[in-house]
Amino acid sequence: MNRSASLSAPPRRTRGTVLAGLAILGLAGVLFVVRGPLLMSAPRCFAGRWHGCYDTENGVLLMTLVALPLAALVALALARVRRAAGGRSAWRTSLAEVGMVYGTVPFVWITMMPGPGAGVVSGRVSLIPFRDLLTMGPLGIGGNLLVFAALGFFAPMRFAALASVPRILALGAGCSAVIEIAQYVLRLDRVSSVDDVLVNAAGAVLAALASRRWWRTTAAEAPSDRPRPAPASAG
Repeated sequence: MNRSASLSAPPRRTRGTVLAGLAILGLAGVLFVVRGPLLMSAPRCFAGRWHGCYDTENGVLLMTLVALPLAALVALALARVRRAAGGRSAWRTSLAEVGMVYGTVPFVWITMMPGPGAGVVSGRVSLIPFRDLLTMGPLGIGGNLLVFAALGFFAPMRFAALASVPRILALGAGCSAVIEIAQYVLRLDRVSSVDDVLVNAAGAVLAALASRRWWRTTAAEAPSDRPRPAPASAG
């Protein structure tokens, strides 16, 4: 009997329970703080109206929270299908796939919302690093850190090829640059700023570091591309 394995199981389970409890408490605290603005958008969102719901940040965040049970069910269904097929790390892979989409699409949607002068005002570009950080404020910086946080957290858990900090940095910066270019080309009355790219990429890296203990295992479990030597023939 492996006594060390049996003794290490309860602490790991307890740690997971504590982390889950802290996450729930954190989410509840955030909901309590922003409950007013979210409830203001609730009538239009639940009535299926585009204006006042899907074209506002509060409405998008509200519908993201409403869709959380659906995202959990999708992850559960994917995990069960993978387990039935005998796949390895079914839960982690399924959670990573759903988490990347669920945690990234709403923020990208918000960044692509047109301003009041969309289609009329020419695109504006800010290429001097750190100049716009002073005008973002804590809320703006925090929001930019979250844009690709889910992608940085879950992508290395799903794709072993992304299991390194430089690659996540490049992924976050590349995706952010695409958004900034699209804002300029589509004339969305937004400022295409290099600081947005820097903060978005930093958020992806910080989130990736938070999940490093899991995506390291993913990289280790990835099959090697090196050819295996042929077994020696007997005789």
